[in-house]
Amino acid sequence: MAASKKPVQRAGFKTGEHIVYPAHGVGKIVSIETQEVAGLTLDLFVINFAKDKMTLRVPVTKAESVGMRKLADAATVKKALETVRGRARVKRTMWSRRAQEYEAKINSGDLISIAEVVRDLYRSDTQPEQSYSERQLYEAALDRMVREISSVTKSSETEATKQIEQNLAKSPRRGARGNESGDAKAA
Repeated sequence: MAASKKPVQRAGFKTGEHIVYPAHGVGKIVSIETQEVAGLTLDLFVINFAKDKMTLRVPVTKAESVGMRKLADAATVKKALETVRGRARVKRTMWSRRAQEYEAKINSGDLISIAEVVRDLYRSDTQPEQSYSERQLYEAALDRMVREISSVTKSSETEATKQIEQNLAKSPRRGARGNESGDAKAA
């Protein structure tokens, strides 16, 4: 048999395709293999997360229930970028509760939810410093968003980061740096 690298497809996903796994972000299906586990034969997606130097095996039958999905479409990316331009919505609850909510949004794998975390935790140069845990959550959300947008738009992660940062700079009360109070538009 010829060694042709034709993509294999199962459950709507195919080898060579980039996907989003909620708990880990963007990965690439490198193969679909069959393994015997406890007397059962399982078809498994082998997903490589190059940046994390990690390989994950997900049973084909569980792909949907664990939330594995195709990359967002261009319209969803546009909506995510519009989301980061919006006004930050920070609830007046204890930080531990908000941190749990942010963590849940990041691990949901939903690009819009991740964009909300980026928007809510972003700090411009004129704003007060973030706590260590805020910074960690912000960077985790930004990283997930950057990886998906760069995969969808087929651009570098640096270009995707610039695109997100440009949109963050357009959000209310985060305008120009020379702006002391940040409320130049309040008129």
